[in-house]
Amino acid sequence: MPLVYNELRRMAGRYMRGERSGHTLQATALVNEAYLRLIEIRRVRWQNRNQFFALAARSMRRILVDSARSRRSQKRGGGAETIVLDEALVIAEEPAAALVALDESLEALKALDPRKEQVVELRYFGGLTVVETAEVLKVSPETVMRDWDFAKAWLSREMSG
Repeated sequence: MPLVYNELRRMAGRYMRGERSGHTLQATALVNEAYLRLIEIRRVRWQNRNQFFALAARSMRRILVDSARSRRSQKRGGGAETIVLDEALVIAEEPAAALVALDESLEALKALDPRKEQVVELRYFGGLTVVETAEVLKVSPETVMRDWDFAKAWLSREMSG
């Protein structure tokens, strides 16, 4: 853990910069939670550093999405009666909703092309370079760039409505 902690902390810090201020989950807690989830995985044979960081990225994504969904549920009253507000009072979408929307879009992309979803997860959530992503996926860097460009355009279209 000491060998990878700083890298995981950097990844977590990057994620947390995208979250709203005052978020209850801090980068250190995100790293610790991800680590706890990773050590529970018994069947994985760690092949290399990149595979570890890919699984760490997926774990952090799941933690953040679960937290965002929980916040949205609580914010919406957790099943309480819905009250319609005047449209003038509606505030722009918060980061938690955007993260949930991104996760849903990534799941749709995964159904379309699993490798493209993996590229986004490794590059965006894992912070891996094109070359590192290519090594993890066992494809060429050019393939990663094509998948990355396609996925960004597809996600942009999907999330814009």
